Amino acid sequence: MAVKEKNILSRLYFVAGALFVFALLITVQLIKIQFVEGDQYRELAQENTLKNFVISANRGNVYADDGSLLATSVPKYEIRFDAVTVSNTVFEENLVPLSKELAKMLGKTPNYYQQRLRKARANKNRYLLIARNLGYSDYVKIKGFPMFEKGPFKGGIIVDQDTRREHPLGQIGSRTIGYERTDDNGFITRIGLEGAYGSYLRGKEGRRMKQKIAKGQWKPLSDDNEIEPQDGFDVVTTINVNIQDIAHHALLKQLEYYEAEHGCVIVMDVETGAIKAVSNLGRTSKGTYAESYNYAIGEAHEPGSTFKVMAFAAALEDQVIDTSTVVETGRGVYTFYGRRIRDSKTGGYGTISAARALEVSSNIGLARIIDENYKDDPERFLRYLEGWNLDKPIGISILGEGVPDMPKPGKPKWSKNALPSMAYGYGLTLTPLQTLTFYNAIANGGVMVKPHFISEVRTWNRAIETFEPEVLNPAICSKSTIAKVQAVLENVVKRGTGDGLYSEYFSMAGKTGTAQTEYWMSDWEDDKRYISSFAGYFPADQPKYSCIVIIHKPSTKKGYYGADVSGPVFKRIAQKIYTDVPVMDEVNELNEPSQQVMGDFEKYYAMAQKAGSQMPNVKGMAGMDAVALLENMGLEVVLIGNGNVIQQSVSSGTAISDGQKITLTLS
Repeated sequence: MAVKEKNILSRLYFVAGALFVFALLITVQLIKIQFVEGDQYRELAQENTLKNFVISANRGNVYADDGSLLATSVPKYEIRFDAVTVSNTVFEENLVPLSKELAKMLGKTPNYYQQRLRKARANKNRYLLIARNLGYSDYVKIKGFPMFEKGPFKGGIIVDQDTRREHPLGQIGSRTIGYERTDDNGFITRIGLEGAYGSYLRGKEGRRMKQKIAKGQWKPLSDDNEIEPQDGFDVVTTINVNIQDIAHHALLKQLEYYEAEHGCVIVMDVETGAIKAVSNLGRTSKGTYAESYNYAIGEAHEPGSTFKVMAFAAALEDQVIDTSTVVETGRGVYTFYGRRIRDSKTGGYGTISAARALEVSSNIGLARIIDENYKDDPERFLRYLEGWNLDKPIGISILGEGVPDMPKPGKPKWSKNALPSMAYGYGLTLTPLQTLTFYNAIANGGVMVKPHFISEVRTWNRAIETFEPEVLNPAICSKSTIAKVQAVLENVVKRGTGDGLYSEYFSMAGKTGTAQTEYWMSDWEDDKRYISSFAGYFPADQPKYSCIVIIHKPSTKKGYYGADVSGPVFKRIAQKIYTDVPVMDEVNELNEPSQQVMGDFEKYYAMAQKAGSQMPNVKGMAGMDAVALLENMGLEVVLIGNGNVIQQSVSSGTAISDGQKITLTLS
């Protein structure tokens, strides 16, 4: 018996000792967790329950030149409900009035919201969706609803804020305005002005603490942020919304009619280089057109006949020709170093002047001029092109500018045929913007200014940085050469390849272009593809705007010449700019003699703006100017005769109505 008791005691001692050791180990581990590894575990626990979320800053606004919004950040709010945190008393007292208010705002019945909130309460739902995509005013209203007014803990309201980028003009000019995005892998895409000036627009991120609740969801601890985000600066562009709208719709109409692949338009202020409009439209898989790529800036292609102006200007400036220099174009076919080239006119142009060769866009004429004068010293010709920056990118702020490709002696693409081919725009590539920059210099009396898209970066009350016009070349050539080139470009429209665009009431100058594209492909003869273009400026006598229109691969069944496809877009833009764009010149009186504003349609428009619903005095105006002004006011105009207005059927100052018929007698 004593032995048995001794064995039992031994076992008890062993168990007690084991328990003591186990308790000691637990105590040591607790001490270790509490004092040695405590900070680490507390941090881990906090990470699993509390997290500091990034609150994106509002990007600055992007404005047009008149202050119209092109892009803006709009806050959107999502409202959810924590059905657990609310006490039973608060829930029951406020359920019915809250449901009624939600029904008024969101459109469902009060009973729908009562059932939805009760179900969430029964299921212990801590993240019930109430509404999403609310604007700020609705967000403020819903925060004041019964129960929600008590805040996140007593009232159960959960508010998540997001910021959306919106474009009031929609797709118009969207590729130029652009965007800045970061994907899930952290790769940043910067497009257009949003990308180029992102450092100004971005602002600084804020922080907001949230607590982890059921099912991996996070609930803000309060309505306030730990660190408030700082809004970005605003960017004021040179884009004019009216000109942008005109360019977009003029291009779209032509693309649709000619079933073209894609096209672009740029309109630039001659004196400053400010870009007033850029439209880029490409055909989608559905057959519609949308802004998907910045062709105007990023696409380099063979310019075709618009490059003949550069070749002609170089030869004039080098004094190897004058406008009256005779060139033999023969019967429209000529062979250069084994390669045959043709002129568009069957039978050719015969013996013509150098100026006429450019007016009728003779490939042979320009090729012979350049080849015969520079074949022994091509670098001499190329030095002019290099001096005009035609062999390098302009260096604009927008990313993705196309790189020109110009053959030079010693380079792989150089051959004897390179020089005559360049003379009529083949064998080299330029972007539309690079071509327009040269034409703008011709319009600007030889001063080449750098195209720019931004005039100012500012906060709401002051300018942070301003951008002044930048001169790339103060004189690309002599005044004499400029005057001769200007005269020929005006004659291109009057009596050359662009004569179908001519109007005696509105002057334009420019050059047509029709270039074969993808001509190296085996199926070209069966499926001919062209690039149609027109580059120039208006008005011809006192240039205000330069413009280039490029349309790729129009249907050859409908037409493909630059004068037919791109030229009408240029003309439509030019005319509508002077009838649709408000200009703030002052006119003292409605009945002020119109002779004082002859030739200046900007003032005619200002007069019409002031006239409002009254008939203005149009006596003395050119007939077509008067028509444009009155039709812009909604009147139906009947003309009798030609010339200037000598009589109007409705006296100035008379009240007019939309659609009213007016008869104008012209001299």
